Amino acid sequence: MNDAEKLEIKKVYKKTLLVLLIWILFFAGILGYGIYWLFFDWTRFKQELIAESTSPQGTYTVKAYVSDAGATTSFSVLGELVFNHEKRKSKKIYWQYRENRTYINWSDDDTVSINGVTLNVPDETYDFRDNE
Repeated sequence: MNDAEKLEIKKVYKKTLLVLLIWILFFAGILGYGIYWLFFDWTRFKQELIAESTSPQGTYTVKAYVSDAGATTSFSVLGELVFNHEKRKSKKIYWQYRENRTYINWSDDDTVSINGVTLNVPDETYDFRDNE
């Protein structure tokens, strides 16, 4: 085998590795997005707005949605914190499984109680998966 053949084999080997790496990264990206969508993307759960309450000074609004994923799962209540005076994305602060009603009560401008769960907004969140 001469030097030209060795060089050609090396080029083919490098191209093959590059294509393989690109495919692996592509499928890892699809898998990562699928996991994110399945477990962490709340936008697919929001279905029907059932309650809305604004904090005493109007800084925040909590919107509660009920989600029915069909015959295989129970209802869920999702709470979304909307920033009224700031240009920020809304934040998901509450997720409770096996609920279809919501009671929202503000203690002060930064403390809200949703179905008996007290949260200091905007920092605290409640997710039933973390509290089972």
